[in-house]
Amino acid sequence: MSSLIPKGVFSCPEDNQRIKAAWQHFLQSAELPGDVAVRPPIDQSWRRCLDSRVDPGLRQAPEPLTEAQLQAIRERHRRLLDASMPVMAMARELMAQSGNIMLLADRNGMVIEAGGDYATLSQAERIHLMPGSPWNEQFCGTNAIGTALLLGQPVQIHAAEHFCEGIKRWTCSASVIRDPRDGHILGALDVSGESQSFSRHSLALAVTTAHRIESALARHEMASRYRLLELSIEQLAAHHDEGLLLFDPHGFLVRSNLHGPAALAARGIDLDIRGACRLPALALGPEGSPAGPLPDWLPGDWLRPVQARGEVLGMLVRIPWPARAAGTLVAPKADQRAPAERAPGFARLVGNSAAMVAALHKAQQLAGCNVPVLLQGETGAGKEAFAQGIHYSGIGREGPFVAINCGSLSRELLASELFGYAEGAFTGARRGGMKGKIEAAHGGTLFLDEIGEMPLDLQSHLLRALEEGEIYRLGECEPRRVDFRLVTATHRDLREEVAQRRFRQDLFYRVAVTSIRIPPLRERRDDIPLLAGHILKREAERHGRPLPELDPEALQALMAHDWPGNVRELRNVLEGMLLLGGRRLTRDDLPDELRQSARLAAGAVEGQLEEAEREVIRQAIERSRGNLTQAAKALGIAKSTLYLRLRKYGMSRVPEAGERLRLE
Repeated sequence: MSSLIPKGVFSCPEDNQRIKAAWQHFLQSAELPGDVAVRPPIDQSWRRCLDSRVDPGLRQAPEPLTEAQLQAIRERHRRLLDASMPVMAMARELMAQSGNIMLLADRNGMVIEAGGDYATLSQAERIHLMPGSPWNEQFCGTNAIGTALLLGQPVQIHAAEHFCEGIKRWTCSASVIRDPRDGHILGALDVSGESQSFSRHSLALAVTTAHRIESALARHEMASRYRLLELSIEQLAAHHDEGLLLFDPHGFLVRSNLHGPAALAARGIDLDIRGACRLPALALGPEGSPAGPLPDWLPGDWLRPVQARGEVLGMLVRIPWPARAAGTLVAPKADQRAPAERAPGFARLVGNSAAMVAALHKAQQLAGCNVPVLLQGETGAGKEAFAQGIHYSGIGREGPFVAINCGSLSRELLASELFGYAEGAFTGARRGGMKGKIEAAHGGTLFLDEIGEMPLDLQSHLLRALEEGEIYRLGECEPRRVDFRLVTATHRDLREEVAQRRFRQDLFYRVAVTSIRIPPLRERRDDIPLLAGHILKREAERHGRPLPELDPEALQALMAHDWPGNVRELRNVLEGMLLLGGRRLTRDDLPDELRQSARLAAGAVEGQLEEAEREVIRQAIERSRGNLTQAAKALGIAKSTLYLRLRKYGMSRVPEAGERLRLE
């Protein structure tokens, strides 16, 4: 945790008396005595307070707001409050009788939430350390909330280090909370108590809790972006006669379609959409309409709200191509073939199940849209086949398809494979250097499989390549321009990886513009007969073998298996059966583990059938009031057969009229 906290921010309680004397000297002479070391953040804050004419004799913060005024501020910070709700609830439980409280403040230092030790909350109210009171330096002098917000870093202020006399009984630790989208400060999280409760761990708790709130904000933001993109992706993919820009409800650019940059340039609009881009005017107000005046270049009729169930989730900006003459439009050529005509690129993907059809339909839609695609699925589910389908059916199909598995190489080898290297860059470097995979994908598609395994430091280099459109070979100082389509894949939950700080959030936004979930084989068992026939045909041709017949019992065993290795495992099993079996593949040709699964499945089915037969017999005997002759007739079997079944199922004797059949 110490790595998260800058050096020099911890207080030293043993210096309290000397610091108090230094404070008195400072108020008299505006200078610190030379024999007392006051930490730089405290020294600088005291000087700011003196320059701002803060009253050093202040006993408390200004009077709290009314409940209505506080509620209005809380509504403006609803997103921050919602993200902090779990940790504030935890504070109420864990800080009981601890002598400490936890406070949440907005970016102006206004406390908007508090919880913790009940007695300490009561004491804090005496100095107005409570919701509705402002605690910035301008009002309250040196204090953890106000000073942390001003410095933008964690701060611990103990006892005499406070500038105002009435607050010197307290010890406070605070850390700022930053917006995961652009890093600006949203507020601060503070842990406070009376001075005798001092602990260095309070600052670590404040920093950790602030990071937990930031992670909750990031998860919420990612979910919102996913939803917005899901609602807009068809429009982004379908419009070929205009540029489209998608903005979230806070005015941040989420995605541009293929023609967005060119349409902006054609109209002479100076808007850089390659990096982090925001139009504050497009931040949505309470009514779901842009809150600010639109820029001169943006007419109101270019705006299209993106809605779901009556709620406006973002804004789509359409940028028509400028008219050339007689109303004709200048637009680049685009692949306007219908998804069905792009089917050859997806020929390797076999399946008619609902889950597979939905995934294929989405992939076909995205093939004609130049946006990064994240493929999510288990190992062996067919992620690379989907990536190739998108490439060979899409806009860059004439270019190369370059694939690399980020989880199968060491960090150093992956770096050189991705970015290449110059001659002499390291011992053993190839003469003339080597072109990396990113450079090799220029004009085509780069497929990064298992991107969730990429080391964090390499993620930053990849992000720069995506944002700037250029790479540096290892050992070179001159950039090389690259232009490629990006398709990534992972079996991990990248949202959780971001929350755990194992994957960069800004890179996640770049690679997960839209995603496709590839269903595992166990969720589409109905596709197994079709897949089995397809795989056997292909493998028979590859090995020069006659196409064998698959026995129904063997097929039933294949469909009963859970397939943890998915299609890849199915292919390996069928290839082995083809090479070792004859013209007809039976259950005996199955691998040992599948034969065992088949026997267990068959036993379960047999048990279910016997239980069903037993219940039918019981009901027939009950309906005949114990008359076995009538019961046998109703069942359509001989009376002797019925006696055999009774003995088999432990039905020990014939019941009397009105008596239920007893079982042993």
